[in-house]
Parts: sequence; C-alpha cells; structure tokens
Amino acid sequence: MSDGEHEAVESLEQLGLSNYEARVFVALQKLGTGTAREIHQVADVPRSQVYGAADELEERGLVEVQQSTPKRYRPVSLDAARTRLTERIECNKSRAFDYLETVQRDQRGEETRDDVWTVRGRDSVDDRTVDLAKEATDWLVFAAAEPSSVPDALVETLLERAAAGVDVTVASESPEVRARFADAPFTVAEPAYEPPTDFMGRVLLCDGTVVLLSVLADADLPDVTEETAIWSADTAMAAVLAQIIRGNIMSIMDADTSSN
Repeated sequence: MSDGEHEAVESLEQLGLSNYEARVFVALQKLGTGTAREIHQVADVPRSQVYGAADELEERGLVEVQQSTPKRYRPVSLDAARTRLTERIECNKSRAFDYLETVQRDQRGEETRDDVWTVRGRDSVDDRTVDLAKEATDWLVFAAAEPSSVPDALVETLLERAAAGVDVTVASESPEVRARFADAPFTVAEPAYEPPTDFMGRVLLCDGTVVLLSVLADADLPDVTEETAIWSADTAMAAVLAQIIRGNIMSIMDADTSSN
C-alpha cells in the first residue's frame, strides 16, 4: 500500500469507516466494479471479510450491488460518497452535542457558584474569554497588553454586545490592540500612564459579576504562547474583584477618551 493510499484509508477511518470498509472502498475506486475475489486481490483484505465490508458500505449508501453470480460491487460517485459521509458526521455530531447540551444544562442547574476556575493555554483562554463576553448584558470592560490576546472571535463578540446595548470599553497601551477596534462604536482608550511592565495578559470584566485575569508564562519572551487565566462568575469574589479592577482601569484611562 502506497503512502497516499495509506493516508486515504486512515482519513476514511476518521470519517467513520472501518479499516476493511475503507480498503474495500479504495479498491473499488481502482476497479470501477469488481467481485469479492477481485476486491480481495486489490485491497489485500481477507476474502471472507470483503463480503461483510461491502455489505456495510452498501448500508451506508457508498456501494451498489449487482445481484449476479458472483455478486459484483460498484462504488457510488465520489460526490455522493462525500455528501453521505459528511451528512453522517453532521448527524452524529448533532446527536452527541444535543445530548451534551442537555447534560450541561442539568449540571448548571445544580452547580454552586463558589468557584474559581483555572484555564491554561492561549486557545483555551481565547475560548473562555469569548464565552464570558457573550453573556454580558449591562457593561463590559476588556484590557489587553498585546494583539495576540485579541482573537477575531472576541472582536466580533464585543461588536455584537455593543450592538445589543452593552456598554463596552476597551483599554490598552498597545496601538496594535486599539487598531483592532478602529471602527468600533464604543470607547477604546489608552491608559494615561504605563501599566506595570510585567503585565502581559488580559482582563475581562462583565456586569460586576464576571472576572477573568490572565498572564503569560514569561513576560520577557515576546513570542510566548503559554497563557494561564483564572476566572469566576456570580461569586462574591468575582463581584469584589470586578468592581476594584474596573475602578483601577477607569482611573488610568485618559480623561478625554476617544469613542470610535
């Protein structure tokens, strides 16, 4: 089996086919049509296993069977196969996540909010920041030290929250960060004086009940991608921190802030 064929088989397995099913399907692409014996010779699948794999492929709508003696098999078009495999994945994904959303709602109904959570890794911090920002209904303050802490999804979310009537403020000493919000319909401000030089992270505050604070692993390394954040929502600690940090951020902003 060539490297390309091996990769194709592995990819088909990722799409839900068994190894034998994938190898039979690839063999049929080479043959056009074939008997179990011919498929066995091309696919290097035990002949006794070809029948079962071909029957499974027929049930998936990927193979047609000619009721002759011996039976002959023919693959559906690649466009049809692509559509059917994609639909199967989407169906399974929807079924799985519908269930997970139900479980999550049930769990949220029971959980206590006396929690401080830790998130590690830039992508994970990105996701949590966006998720928390989406829940803001009154006001939202976001501060970041560098552009890499402002993913596109967060920019879109802040614009959406502002359009929904949320009072959004973005603060950063970085011109690149402020440029991400050049046309934003909310306050984008530069601190009146430099924040601590060892701060390399981001802050998100929402509604006085949500706080997220992050730091990079080593502020002396400009290309560091490791990031750790703590966040809390609907807790006494979150309420206190949100108000204190918001007051500090507002106090170091220019008196004449620019609203773009």
